[in-house]
Amino acid sequence: MFSYRHAFHAGNHADVLKHTVLIAALQHLTEKDAALTVLDTHAGAGLYRLDGDYASTSGEAADGIVRLFAPTTPTLTPALQAYVDMVNAFNQGNTLRVYPGSPFITQRLLRSQDKLKLFELHPTDLRSLAGNVAQLEAGRQVAVLHEDGFEGIKKFLPPPARRALVLCDPSYEIKSDYSKVLDMVQDGLKRFATGTYAVWYPIIPRPEAHDLPKKLKTLANKAGKSWLGATLTVKSSKLLQDGAGEVIRPGLPASGMFIINPPHTLKAALQLALPQMVALLKQDQNAAFTLESGG
Repeated sequence: MFSYRHAFHAGNHADVLKHTVLIAALQHLTEKDAALTVLDTHAGAGLYRLDGDYASTSGEAADGIVRLFAPTTPTLTPALQAYVDMVNAFNQGNTLRVYPGSPFITQRLLRSQDKLKLFELHPTDLRSLAGNVAQLEAGRQVAVLHEDGFEGIKKFLPPPARRALVLCDPSYEIKSDYSKVLDMVQDGLKRFATGTYAVWYPIIPRPEAHDLPKKLKTLANKAGKSWLGATLTVKSSKLLQDGAGEVIRPGLPASGMFIINPPHTLKAALQLALPQMVALLKQDQNAAFTLESGG
């Protein structure tokens, strides 16, 4: 269960979508003075070297964040510009060497009264995360927990100030992750019905992946909660063959974000940002986006 490492995928098109949504949501949620608790169920290492062994092996950032930094990039929509500015803040000059994961993006946007709980089970990523967070000198604001985030968040819901954002982006390497996401959201809504629950998921030819957003939609509707679903496709999911007849796996072609109790400003921000993501990140003619809402 410990084979997945986000370092291979840092800064790819899925991160562009996920972190643009995360920043836009947090910018709105931190406008109110009351304290906010952010729970990150699968925190990863927190910071990634784009010139390191892992990221450079896959080179996925080249078709993600790197494209947004290109000199030829047009004026970005406010949500995408906020995302690029955030990544830029972790780098010097025009060189893009460091990519901040959700823990560091979140911490940068929090105020003194806010709290961040980071859950990570992978032993290597946990050590990296703890070391990276220690350098922040954030004191008790940020807690690193060696726990299963699906279960670990329960003890923090509801939070003292009754305001929380739960970010859930497991690797989905294990099929049971799909059902665990649904169980976690359902349990979370029972414990804390007004929290914002943001779930990232891959769009791949697997029944569980196909059904997850539908089941989340049903869950939100039954609970009488508003929801927002955004997807970004950058290429076809079809298997290809090289000249020698070997099958080439295309890599992740698309992903989605499903948010229950989304900030009311998020849909408008994504209506502008998603078409630009398609234009800048497309890898073939199958690139597209969807944006749905309800409740």
